[in-house]
Amino acid sequence: MRVPVRVFATEKLAAELDDRVFAQAANVATLPGIVGACLCMPDAHWGYGFPIGGVAAIDADTVVISPGGIGFDINCGMRLVRTDLTWSEVQPRVGELVDALVDAVPAGVGSCGLVRLGREEFDDVLREGARWAVRSGYGTQHDLEHTEAHGCFAAADPARVTEHAVKRGIRQIGTLGSGNHYLEIQVVRRENVIAAELAAAFGLDRDEQVVVMFHCGSRGFGHQVATEYLQLFLRAMPGKFGIPVIDRELACAPFSSEEGQAYFAAMCCAANMSFANRQVILHRIREVFATTFGRDAESLGIRTVYDVAHNTAKLERHTVDGAPRLLLVHRKGATRAFPPGHPELPAEYQATGQPVIIGGSMETGSYLLAGLPSGAASFYSSAHGSGRTMSRAQASSRRRSRQTTAPATAIAARASCAPSIACCKSRTSYDSRGDSRRRAGHPRRARPRGRPRGARLGRRAARDARFRLDGLSPLPADAGRGHGYRGPGVRLLEARHALGLRRLPGRAWNLMASGRAPPRAEQAWPECSLA
Repeated sequence: MRVPVRVFATEKLAAELDDRVFAQAANVATLPGIVGACLCMPDAHWGYGFPIGGVAAIDADTVVISPGGIGFDINCGMRLVRTDLTWSEVQPRVGELVDALVDAVPAGVGSCGLVRLGREEFDDVLREGARWAVRSGYGTQHDLEHTEAHGCFAAADPARVTEHAVKRGIRQIGTLGSGNHYLEIQVVRRENVIAAELAAAFGLDRDEQVVVMFHCGSRGFGHQVATEYLQLFLRAMPGKFGIPVIDRELACAPFSSEEGQAYFAAMCCAANMSFANRQVILHRIREVFATTFGRDAESLGIRTVYDVAHNTAKLERHTVDGAPRLLLVHRKGATRAFPPGHPELPAEYQATGQPVIIGGSMETGSYLLAGLPSGAASFYSSAHGSGRTMSRAQASSRRRSRQTTAPATAIAARASCAPSIACCKSRTSYDSRGDSRRRAGHPRRARPRGRPRGARLGRRAARDARFRLDGLSPLPADAGRGHGYRGPGVRLLEARHALGLRRLPGRAWNLMASGRAPPRAEQAWPECSLA
């Protein structure tokens, strides 16, 4: 190991992490040029090469780039959208809204969007990202200003992607995809708002306010880009570059090499396709709300709070050992969390820090936070989601949506197959209950009310599998080993600055500021420590 491994987690969550997370993090710490530490976010779980929730910053002078450190769904990201509507206005029409959203935003493996492009225009998408969408009438300048990197990674070069990748992606603009991707109507409750001024700066300023959150990425296009360059790097590493790696899933190439630059340009193309995809989805959401409520989107107050990416590699300047350095920061299943005053933030967020969007599991709340200067300890990186207690296959076998029983609150859900409802329950709940909830309160939290989900069937099948659920009950205690960072009984520790994020409650973030690594981590990798 060239650097230590640092895990941001409570003792309980760290003890429950899959052993493979520690093994993968230790392997990442052997990459050439890595600086500081290999970081694991609280929602870390086993992935391809890097653990999902892994962060590695590599020096630009000796830098390598690794597709395993970015992921297959390049720029899988989150967008939060606020409205002026309240739950009392939306509740009578939530089923109608969900049905209309499913029709407007196709979901499922291989699903095709409603935007039809030729090859030349698709190249424009790959070069311009969300800027193409806005230029084509699918959004506003405000959307761009509230999107990471203004919705465009400038190093994109469509000449670096293959025809096969183009064929997989050209029909997928405006689609959710499958797996854990979702589009959710949420409700913000005043009792869950602790830092009201900060929430108001993000446009969340009323009780029972309805917001929309969605999660999706670059679809088959990004997957094809990652697959092709992984194969290229595996062929080039032994002979051409002479780079030994401990795990072939960490295949990499020098960033300055022809292969490294080609992958970086293709990765930026996939990131731009994803930005455009989410922008078109927002356009469809606006159309659905406008049609349903008989008012235009502007009068409904539908505006982007923020769009943030995970699964990227970006050149950024960070201070390491007291000196500024240019680093290539790999964030896989992790998102950036820039502090107040950062030049990449829009003017209205200069005083607040970057909005950080943390999606919850289906029956629990999601969270909105903001970056802090102390985030330098994690290269201004954050967890991106609720983690996973089990695989989607395990969730499907343990609980089917038709067998789900109801708590008090109803959720209207529509998916392309029954297992996809069960699959969403494989993610760890964020909702802190009992003592931890009373001690720390909650950040600005939105409760789910209606959710079209991605799944593994096409759009036609989605129309044939409609479910009206009276809610979802919690998984039994033995259903899996949770390792997201908000679960029942998790004791919050005083560590609000451990990851450099500002919790809207203003007290404790569910991370460890100091502590002892789990025994197995100490025995296997002495340099692993909890942050």
